[in-house]
Order: sequence, then C-alpha cells, then structure tokens
Amino acid sequence: MAYPNTEETFSLLKDLVSIPSPSGNTKEVITYVEKFLAELEIQTRRNRKGGLIATLEGKDSSRHRMLTAHVDTLGAMVKEIKPSGRLKIDLIGGFKYNSIEGEYCQIETSSGKKYTGTILMHQTSVHVYKDAGKKERNQENMEIRIDEKVHTAEEVRALGVEVGDFVSFDPRVEITPSGYIKSRHLDDKASVAILLQLIKQIKAENILLPYTTHFLISNNEEIGYGGNSNITPETVEYLAVDMGAMGDGQSTDEYTVSICVKDASGPYHYELRKHLVRLAEEHNIEYKLDIYPFYGSDASAAIRSGHDIIHGLIGPGIDSSHAFERTHQTSIENTAKLLYHYIQSDLIQ
Repeated sequence: MAYPNTEETFSLLKDLVSIPSPSGNTKEVITYVEKFLAELEIQTRRNRKGGLIATLEGKDSSRHRMLTAHVDTLGAMVKEIKPSGRLKIDLIGGFKYNSIEGEYCQIETSSGKKYTGTILMHQTSVHVYKDAGKKERNQENMEIRIDEKVHTAEEVRALGVEVGDFVSFDPRVEITPSGYIKSRHLDDKASVAILLQLIKQIKAENILLPYTTHFLISNNEEIGYGGNSNITPETVEYLAVDMGAMGDGQSTDEYTVSICVKDASGPYHYELRKHLVRLAEEHNIEYKLDIYPFYGSDASAAIRSGHDIIHGLIGPGIDSSHAFERTHQTSIENTAKLLYHYIQSDLIQ
C-alpha cells in the first residue's frame, strides 16, 4: 500500500513553517497553498475570511465530507512604541510570554517593509538588573529590540513601524537524522502538509472518492473561528486535522496518530471516533486516544456555530505545543495513513 511520501511532506512542511502567518496576516501562506494545489490542477476558492477551499468530487454528491487544517499561527502585534525605541507587544493566540523570551522575530509594517528583532525582558542584563530572573514575563516587562539604529519612538516611526503591525516568530525549523522535525508552528502546519500530500496522492492514483470531499485550509483557528463557515448543507462528517497535545496525564506521543475523544468543548462524536479506531486497527496504524483539557478545534467551532454535522479530531502528536514544538516522522506517517483510509471509507450514517 502506497502512502503519501514522508520526505516530501517534511520538505513541504519546512516551506510552510518558514512563511510568517500569524492569525490575521495569512495571505502569503494561503497563496503558497493555492499555488501548490493549482500545480496539481485542483480548483480552489477563497472564502471572505481569506481561507482556502478545495473540493474533490466523489461518487455521491448528495452527501459530503469536510476536512480542515489551519495555516494560521501564533504571533503578536505591536501594542506600543516605547520612548526608548523598543516595542511593546500584544499576543495573538493562546500562549505564554515565557515561551517567546529570547526569540528572534520579524515585524511587518502595513506597507510591507520587514524588520528583524529579538523579544527580550526589559530587565535582561544580569550586569545591570539584580532581579533579572525574578521579574514576571508579561506584557509590561517584555519588549522587542529592533535590529535598526533607533533610540526614540520617532525614529522607529520613521522606519514605518506603527501600532498594529504584525510580529511573527522565527520558526527555527530543523529536521534531524533520527526522524524528528522541530520547529515553531507545527501546530498546525504539520497537518496542512499532510492534507496537501494526501490530495496529491489522490490525484496521482486517480482515486474517485466515495463522497464529494472538501478540504478547508482555515486561517483563523488560533483565535477561535477558522472553520465555522463555508460548510455545505450536504456535509455529514467534518474532521479537523490538528495537533495532539502532549504532557502529564496524556497518552499522546510523537510517534502515533492521536484521536481526540474530548476537549474543552466536550466530547467528539462517539460513532465517528469508533469508526476512526476501527480503521486504524484494520490497517495496522498506531494510534492513541486522548483528552485535551485546554483545547478547541475548527470542528468544535463548527459545532458551536450551529452546523448539524458529525465532528471529529485527529492529528500528529506534538511535544511542547505553543512553544518549541517537535514531532517524529512516524506520527506524520500514521496520521497520513489514517486519513488515506478514512476519506475512502463509508460515512457512519
């Protein structure tokens, strides 16, 4: 059985994480995905929110499936230009300030100019600040040091930098000989890469899917509403492909596909979950069932918005989510295999 090529998926993933795309500023990465699919002769359309939808016609066009993964990431905005020429920031997405301390970043102005910088505590130097290690990592104490010769707010504004400019974080992507990929923004660009490779595989093998299937590359998941629209009335099943979260008490690991049974929004559809487990066991796919206590997905957003659908959530296991993330090629492979069989299976009702 041929599955999407993992090396190609890693190469695609490396490209994706290297394109800055904090929620609210995703046009460049959506264009990249659009071009990738156009080269496969897959027709796409953009929704008004800026997300991308690809549709593959199936044998049955009266009942549809929808799969989604999100290409938007965590990031920040310029909150204030300080008199010193440093920048105060406001966070985009659910993460903590300590997870970006010391990180290289990029500031993009509204005119498209880009400047690099570093996110630091104001009280960083231990040679000056006696309590440097004790200060709280928060908006008040953290700032961006711009890599330009600026010492005042006026000099910063002369560069074109202003309140509301987007800040993205250096992904620092690396693929190791032992099969790991470590990078920021594997949430959820790992899943986007998997879905794109899946579409490529379907096209290469001339597979006619049993049902018309939509693929939504959403661009507002990190702020809660990426996948709650553009769901056709014919859609029966809606599967979000997003990271599996690891930590104390979790069964998710970096080597299997994680099948979510419940998150902060409540349980996912029981029969769809059992269907996914059956597929995994029938095809020798390694999986883990898990609950994510502080988590929501595009599928749960779709349910909250009132759509009458069956919803599920699976994805590769990601270590250190919303910080210095890592996964292994086997987790990518197991997720890709489960999706390959899922989209060719019967609906559960």
